[in-house]
Amino acid sequence: MTTESIERPLRRIRSFVRRPGRLTPAQDHALNTLLAQYQWQPSDMADGGPWVMEIGFGNGQALVEMAQAEPDHRFLGVEVHPPGVGRLLKALDDHGIDNVRVAMVDAVDLLCHDIPDHGLDEVRIYFPDPWPKKRHHKRRLIQPDFVALLHAKLKPHGRVHLATDWAPYAEWMVTVLAGHGGFDRVCEPELRRPSTHFERRGQRRGHTIVDLVYQTQVGAL
Repeated sequence: MTTESIERPLRRIRSFVRRPGRLTPAQDHALNTLLAQYQWQPSDMADGGPWVMEIGFGNGQALVEMAQAEPDHRFLGVEVHPPGVGRLLKALDDHGIDNVRVAMVDAVDLLCHDIPDHGLDEVRIYFPDPWPKKRHHKRRLIQPDFVALLHAKLKPHGRVHLATDWAPYAEWMVTVLAGHGGFDRVCEPELRRPSTHFERRGQRRGHTIVDLVYQTQVGAL
């Protein structure tokens, strides 16, 4: 795949589809009673962080584990699907976790309008929808414009950690990041992160898991 083969996205083409999903009573209760407590506000970044954004946290299990394992970090979890948000809120409350904030919005809109330039230390995107059909590739989250946006919002030496179980999407990610020119790929032989629901599903299907870590080049672009 060449850089020229990657379509530049129309900005309003979204990488996700809003699915209604069924809320359990516990998830619905958490949304109604806990969202205000954990909802992210721009003023939260005044504490300096370090701030880690996870885009598309799914059911929130991995985010909970990361927050517990890295208590010196502040986490901003972004997810649009109510059942997953409700489940995360309940888990945060049950475990007394206070270093996580939640944004129930489109991550691109959040990055464009509410995250200051050089405000994030790391962005983690685990198992985004691969949109495998060629006609849907324009819906993939990892696109040249999106990577440029991440670069603007990350601090010097800020990091992007991507994971996918779809080999063609991994190749796509490598090409897009290389095409930007402002990131260096980081090889970490002992890279550790929590397992996710989508990761385990991919493994059951025999898919190979690929983790990609990049760091911003200081002064690039």
